[in-house]
Amino acid sequence: MPLNSIPPTINVAALDAKREAAAGQCAVDVGFWGGAVPANAADQPALHDVGVFGFKCFMADSGVSEFPPLDDEALAAAMRQVAELGSLLIVHAEDPASIAAAPAPSGKGYASFLRSRPPAAEVEAVIRVMRLAGETGARVHVLHLSSADTVPLLTAAKASGTHITAETCPHYLTLAAEQVGAGRTEFKSCPPIREVANRERLWAGLESGAIDCVVSDHSPCPPDLKDPRNGDFGTAWGGISSVQLGLPVVWTHARERGFGLADVARWMSASPARLAGLAATKGAIAAGHDADLVAFAPDEDFVVEPDRLLTRHKLTPYAGAELTGVVRRTWLRGMPIAPDRPAGKLLTAVAARSSP
Repeated sequence: MPLNSIPPTINVAALDAKREAAAGQCAVDVGFWGGAVPANAADQPALHDVGVFGFKCFMADSGVSEFPPLDDEALAAAMRQVAELGSLLIVHAEDPASIAAAPAPSGKGYASFLRSRPPAAEVEAVIRVMRLAGETGARVHVLHLSSADTVPLLTAAKASGTHITAETCPHYLTLAAEQVGAGRTEFKSCPPIREVANRERLWAGLESGAIDCVVSDHSPCPPDLKDPRNGDFGTAWGGISSVQLGLPVVWTHARERGFGLADVARWMSASPARLAGLAATKGAIAAGHDADLVAFAPDEDFVVEPDRLLTRHKLTPYAGAELTGVVRRTWLRGMPIAPDRPAGKLLTAVAARSSP
């Protein structure tokens, strides 16, 4: 992603710096997204030409000053440019006016934080994204959807021919506001984890196809940014680490609702590959595709122990959770992944666009 790392990927020089830093360090194949911010419209065609997979933008404050949000005029301009380039705009869709009108979060109570990012913020933002996408013809993707109130809007937009897709995340499908105790800032993310009833409606949105993907939104922030000393939801950083646990977390809850592994593979592999333009080589077990595989024990249970997580920062809301499904081995392009031999490639959308 183009932010939460310096420099933000808003020009070719920043992209080159990140590719140089990542070269030889990746356990899996990695592609980069560009950023769409108010001052970089002129840089976006060049980023597209050198292979970013699309452009990420925020409609509300991103939380970092170097990646400001787009207002409606700039959002429309970004969509027009994306349409001309044949690219994709991925949008953190929260309405800043709705958030500004809500009470600011403070203290240890999760309810205060939940009130500060109301469902209306997502609804209003998605309505604008849909309208502008329809007017410009751009391909747009709504990131990390947490409010199920948006599901009927997405259904209607797709039925009308708008080029819009959406994702949700493991934490929105498996955690719930009712379980967040006082000061448990490891549960903070933006948009927020909402109530049980909302969670079940997200599952219904997945089943209907209104929501296309389940994507990690992995945010491995240092534990001290979560303000563990005070447990203040107003000052803690928002974000949840989900890469390592995403598959068993989603599988555990999907099977309880009658879904199969084929459903999970579609949400977490095939659909994201198609979204990024990689469906010719990724996201399926098929002739001509990369043999990116896992050996998965779907009936084996385990308990999440933070000390055994491989991410650098081990604070997690899943600590102590009993999950089902264990990854035994992984292969990248048919070769076993070994931590001491990173064999991941740096992918470009140029290659993806030119592949058969």
